Amino acid sequence: MKQETLDKILLKVEKPARYIGNEQNIYIKKEEDIKTRFAFAFPDIYDVGMSHLGLHILYNLLNNEEGIYCERVFSPWVDMEDQMRTNNIPLYSLETKTPLDEFDFVGFTLQYEMSYTNILNMLDLSNIPLESKDRTESDPLILAGGPCVYNPEPLADIIDFFVIGEAEETILKVMQKHKESKEQKLTRKEFLESIVNIEGIYIPSFYNIKYKEDKTIDQMIAKNEDYPRKIKKVIQKNLDETYYLDKMIVPFIQTVHDRVILEIFRGCTRGCRFCQAGMIYRPVRERSVESLLEIAKKLIRSTGHEEISLSSLSTSDYSELEDLVIRLMDEFKEDKIGLSLPSLRLDSFSLDLIQEIQKVRKTGLTFAPEAGSQRLRDVINKGINEEDLLKASRDAFNMGWSTVKLYFMIGLPTETKEDLEGIKDLAYKVRGEFFNRPKENLKGNLKINTSASCFVPKAFTPFQWYPQSTLEEFKEKQDYLKTIIKDKKIKFDTHDAKTSFLEAVFARGDRKVSKVLIEAFKNGAKFDGWRDRFKYDVWMDAFEKLEIDPAFYANRQRDYEEVLPWEFIDIGVSKSFLIKENEKAKLSELTPNCKVSCSGCGIEKGFKGDLC
Repeated sequence: MKQETLDKILLKVEKPARYIGNEQNIYIKKEEDIKTRFAFAFPDIYDVGMSHLGLHILYNLLNNEEGIYCERVFSPWVDMEDQMRTNNIPLYSLETKTPLDEFDFVGFTLQYEMSYTNILNMLDLSNIPLESKDRTESDPLILAGGPCVYNPEPLADIIDFFVIGEAEETILKVMQKHKESKEQKLTRKEFLESIVNIEGIYIPSFYNIKYKEDKTIDQMIAKNEDYPRKIKKVIQKNLDETYYLDKMIVPFIQTVHDRVILEIFRGCTRGCRFCQAGMIYRPVRERSVESLLEIAKKLIRSTGHEEISLSSLSTSDYSELEDLVIRLMDEFKEDKIGLSLPSLRLDSFSLDLIQEIQKVRKTGLTFAPEAGSQRLRDVINKGINEEDLLKASRDAFNMGWSTVKLYFMIGLPTETKEDLEGIKDLAYKVRGEFFNRPKENLKGNLKINTSASCFVPKAFTPFQWYPQSTLEEFKEKQDYLKTIIKDKKIKFDTHDAKTSFLEAVFARGDRKVSKVLIEAFKNGAKFDGWRDRFKYDVWMDAFEKLEIDPAFYANRQRDYEEVLPWEFIDIGVSKSFLIKENEKAKLSELTPNCKVSCSGCGIEKGFKGDLC
């Protein structure tokens, strides 16, 4: 590709810095030193992808290895794509402007089901066949990892192999096998054969799916007796000994998160029954304070960022949070480095801690009750009560906060009209906490931003058998909430139910929906996670043309005996535990936090060692 052609094009698009590379802390390697070329592909725009911690970790991990060059590629926004197609420019890597079809591997991270059409678009822009069966020896191997691969089947026709679990060790084993395969001049099929028994590797083309007459799965059949029947997820048992980056690429433009990201632990002890991450990332493994301090120093030095974000599923559950915060504040006070604590829980909410780290400016606070009534919070095993929320709000208002966000879900299992009314009641009670104070304390303009997303049942959760509400039911619930929430201080917003419906189809779909995905893409579907780009009618036409009913995947109750598309994956949490949790949900029974008592989820047995 000629640089002058690219330069002309970039003058015509929004944010050309998305496409130029050359940022601080990128890797540049000599051609003669490169044996394996790996493109880390993020199926969304640069601004979103560059905020993803996993990208930075694997980019640095792979580039620290001799002979491997990892480069980045993102989904171009529609203006850039138009220019590329008009001018016959293939999708290229940022580091060397190399077309994607010249790489050995193109690795996608799957963070959200609604980005799947972007994967197809990126392959199409690269002149790489969309389906794995159509690729030749000259095409790259297409792999995928991330949370969505815990149900990989909707992409089974597209992805050559999946990495299930935490990829740090697995990806290096695959790269070593690739080096050997080049020396031995193996074919694509022979290379895949060589990695099939690496733990965490799933190769869909090595298996056939047999269906019953009712369209549910009868069984998955391995094409060779040497192929594993179960794919066990991979975890890093000791995070202090697990690779972590000491530098991050610094973009030229503002991204979603312009800050140093410190991953303080993986996993969650809480056991919310709707939460996939809380199940698939078990068990909890923490990094030590000493290790985190050293990482923070290196990252601040190498990036020049002015803020550190503590990353985890539930930051306030880190066992040494107070000590970590105090030491980070002390270490960086002269440099005036800010600290942010996302993922805080109401029942372990330390406003003193937040006030300490936000002395410079007060941002809004986000609380997630999830459900409006105590009964429904017990159904989902949220483990918090109304007073937790009201106390946290009261404390926040007394310390000067005036903007609060409340996050709920609608369509949760067993939900009633009274549960919906509880959303309104809670928001009004939070409003009351602000105004039920002496007039001299009423500082700031109160804003309560209340949002209600649509519940999507996910694989490997206790609610994986539960049907999603229909579009009609979601609309009825959303409209009802809009009619009863009338206070001007309370802004109420809902998510697009049609997007959530499609998300549910791909969250619980089988291989058949791969065909729908390709058909919808060919008719213009892409950037489906962006509200103004989502083309619901295109999707419905694709389902109709292929005679596949999306409601079969989204709105159908499953029984415990049904073979689910993802059951060949072993996450360490037992099916019997998920069933037990679903039954307890029906009775509104709580399961204690893992720190209080062991719930017997099976993870300790599945991953032997003193982990929990």
